[in-house]
Amino acid sequence: MQNGFLLKLVVQRIALGCLLLLAASGLIFVGTQMLPGDVAQSILGQSATPQALANLRAELGLDQPPLTRYLDWLGNALQGDLGHALSNGQDIASSIAGRLGNTLFLAGTAAAIAVPLALALGLLAVRFQGRWPDRLISGVTLATISVPEFLLGYLAMFALAVQFRVFPSVSSIHDGMSLGQQFQAIALPVLVMVLVVLGHMMRMTRAAILNVMQSAYIETAELKGLRRFTIIARHALPNAVAPIVNVIMLNLAYLVVGVVVVEVVFVYPGMGQYLVDHVAKRDVPVVQACGLIFAAVYIGLNMIADLVAILANPRLRHPR
Repeated sequence: MQNGFLLKLVVQRIALGCLLLLAASGLIFVGTQMLPGDVAQSILGQSATPQALANLRAELGLDQPPLTRYLDWLGNALQGDLGHALSNGQDIASSIAGRLGNTLFLAGTAAAIAVPLALALGLLAVRFQGRWPDRLISGVTLATISVPEFLLGYLAMFALAVQFRVFPSVSSIHDGMSLGQQFQAIALPVLVMVLVVLGHMMRMTRAAILNVMQSAYIETAELKGLRRFTIIARHALPNAVAPIVNVIMLNLAYLVVGVVVVEVVFVYPGMGQYLVDHVAKRDVPVVQACGLIFAAVYIGLNMIADLVAILANPRLRHPR
């Protein structure tokens, strides 16, 4: 009975994620169709004849009803066919593959640093609640999340690339580089991304643990004479997993989806830079493909967070 109810919750979350992705695809398609200008005109130029424009619109399928074009695009995308870029004729899926790998490498490196650091700082803040380490950690992390990414990027670039020349200002990576060279190249964007997401995760970790610390079993552990840090790490933290996982997944989604500004600042060859370049060219198929992939990553990570919350919280696994 309980396993059946748990399976029902999991299926419901997966179905909801699929519906959200479908709705996101519709919004992406409608949004790109509302962009100003004419795709055919931007490709052929202002000197193109009306007949040439009409022929190109027919070739691109722009003369079809919007619903027909949306269903064709969605059907092809479900089969892995994202179409071809209007600006250079390249296959979008092939072009995105390498870019997506670069973005995941950047986001994964930032996550590998930010997640354990946020948990450690959150535990430390709870351990010294109300004292100077808690105030210092909270103040510094609040300051970092209050500064826009582009400003953090330029400040880091000025300090560590221009003044002290520790890291390169342009984060360019390619296949011929060793892993160490790649890590050195992405050091500045990783630093910026870690500073951006660290505060949210640390503050949620602190708040979730402090909420659990009010429980009766924590008071019992204290009466047994257990050390405060042992109580926090072994008893409070495991029972505060659900909200912490939720905020971690949200920030991991941000690391992938919200990386656009950081990639542009450091000229990093990832999905964000690729998207911005083709928005400027009004390359609608590329914009649609990038938007769909970003939406899939964001919805997928949030769905994983919901599933982990269900599995971690016994109250969510049982019908009321």
